[in-house]
Amino acid sequence: MPSGRQNLLGRSKADLSGLLGALRNLDIMSEHPGDTATHTHRYGTATAPPPGPMAPGQQGPTYGSPVPPYGRPGPAAPPQPKRPGAGIVVAAVLAGALAGTGGAAGYAALTDDTAPPAATSLDTTPVANARNDATTGVEGVAAAVQPSTVQINVSGPQGAGNGTGIIISSDGQILTNNHVVELAAQGGSITVLFSDGSTAQASIVGRDPVTDVAVIQAKQVSGLKPATLGTSKGLDVGEEVVAVGSPFGLESTVTSGIISALNRPVAAGSETGGSSTVFPAIQTDAAINPGNSGGPLVNMHGQVIGINSAIRSNGSSTGEGGSIGLGFAIPIDLARTIADQLVKGETPSHARIGIAVTDAIESDQITTVGAKVEDVTQGSAGDQGGLERGDIITSVEGQRVTSANGLIALIRSYQPGDQVTLGYVRGGDTHQTQVTLDSDQGQLTS
Repeated sequence: MPSGRQNLLGRSKADLSGLLGALRNLDIMSEHPGDTATHTHRYGTATAPPPGPMAPGQQGPTYGSPVPPYGRPGPAAPPQPKRPGAGIVVAAVLAGALAGTGGAAGYAALTDDTAPPAATSLDTTPVANARNDATTGVEGVAAAVQPSTVQINVSGPQGAGNGTGIIISSDGQILTNNHVVELAAQGGSITVLFSDGSTAQASIVGRDPVTDVAVIQAKQVSGLKPATLGTSKGLDVGEEVVAVGSPFGLESTVTSGIISALNRPVAAGSETGGSSTVFPAIQTDAAINPGNSGGPLVNMHGQVIGINSAIRSNGSSTGEGGSIGLGFAIPIDLARTIADQLVKGETPSHARIGIAVTDAIESDQITTVGAKVEDVTQGSAGDQGGLERGDIITSVEGQRVTSANGLIALIRSYQPGDQVTLGYVRGGDTHQTQVTLDSDQGQLTS
């Protein structure tokens, strides 16, 4: 071999050896970006900011959201290398990033008039609850649902507070409870905090005090991740569920439990002291606290089956109560129907029989055994079905009725025009009648 070629080969080996050494140094630097690396809070601060003081005139909620906002998060921190043990928080942040913006990072100002129509959960076919064994676990469900869950901070003439919401469209429509946003209905303000730490102002699209459902619109956002809405039909007592929300202002909190009862009649009061509403609740022992209101209750496949709305209080007068293992969610089938009407600008309508009822009580003066008819509106569904004053209604479509609220709650789960079979007792004899439900035209009646 010519000597010049040998010299060239020798120099190449030396150069290669040096290059490999440099690459090894770079590899070490990439694994250890700095000797002072620290774990950071998900929104860029080392610790969560302390809760702000309660402003003068603020008042606490009955079961919803009026606790002070937990504080404004700092700007998002630069991406950090993945570290073992990052857990659910990292999974949720990554899920948000993969969704496009995972929050309000995409603004309308960055889009043009040719942008595709916004995707919305309300336009999709309800997803049947998966019946196979759960495979994702609570961690997987949390990572899937957190990017579609927001904190809602509200202020108005009667106070301030916070609750939770569910993203249902990529351009910022959010499903929540009426009692979460009604404080802002008379000249107040609404701020939405997304899972990535960004914020946006919002306005009320529509609200329905009868079912405690509302829809708000976050302004100048796009590319959000709508939640997957399942169905509340075919649920089973004992089924595992996960709740996501902002209890006491602690955003993106995840709790888990089971469905402990179905069609539980729950009477929930208004945040501003208005009339109470009754709905056929999904009861759960997943921890739900003030601030969870409006957030999703999901099955183990990440499908929303209810909207967390109320908790059972222990009646303490010493302060705002917390979870005692009895939380209640509005079935998603009911909430979805009302939300669809609100988004379309319609006045939500509710099914009714056209009767006045009270609790039917056993001779022990304690046990309720049905809904006793006190009055029948002439020409109503109840009148046409042959109901009379003194009848005791004991079932709706085979579902047992044990109280006046139980009847109202079950009827609310149907739509005007639906035909239902009522079981009732008259003079000690049992009877059945089929009625075609009326519409209340948006009025709070039975």
